[in-house]
Amino acid sequence: MQLVCLVDLEYDYINPYDSSSRINSVILPEFIVQGVLCFILLIAQHWFMLFMALPHLYYNVNLYMTRRHLVDVTEIYNQLSWEKKQRFFKIGYLLALFILSLFWHCCYGALETNTINHTSLLPPSFAHRKLHYSLISVVYCG
Repeated sequence: MQLVCLVDLEYDYINPYDSSSRINSVILPEFIVQGVLCFILLIAQHWFMLFMALPHLYYNVNLYMTRRHLVDVTEIYNQLSWEKKQRFFKIGYLLALFILSLFWHCCYGALETNTINHTSLLPPSFAHRKLHYSLISVVYCG
């Protein structure tokens, strides 16, 4: 949505005030969802995925603490190319995390049960993680 608003602003389909208000209305919920995702990964002890998601969380917290997380109406045209690059990078990063989480979900699902002799290939501690990987996939899709 943020990228669409910026592209619409670039081609003068929307005015700067509407674009800024739409972008700013979704920034804080996006930060909260990222924090909740990292908390879920921490609780579920998925260390690799947590360490992959932490740079994005750190960047979001840094933006919030320095009060650079909101788009300024008066400066939006000057920062348009930077804001678009930032959103493209964020989409690429989240897409890579999503693909990685699906990959882990599929690998653990395949390793959890052996279809030939119906014995578990993973220790019992890994059996509960399949649900957590499903939750991670839903959070990234949402």
